Amino acid sequence: MYCDRCGETAAEGDHAPCRAARAMEPPRYCAICRRRMIVQVTPLGWTARCSQHGALENAS
Repeated sequence: MYCDRCGETAAEGDHAPCRAARAMEPPRYCAICRRRMIVQVTPLGWTARCSQHGALENAS
């Protein structure tokens, strides 16, 4: 598993800053395969799509 903000291995290092930032912004990396995701932010929320693992959504 990988950090969905920085893309590094989730089990290594301190990801507290990543968790704090993720409260305000969408994921940038797929947590499964570490690929950069296609992210779209709208006034109503965001969508993030991995080419291998599909889409995530957050509507505010």
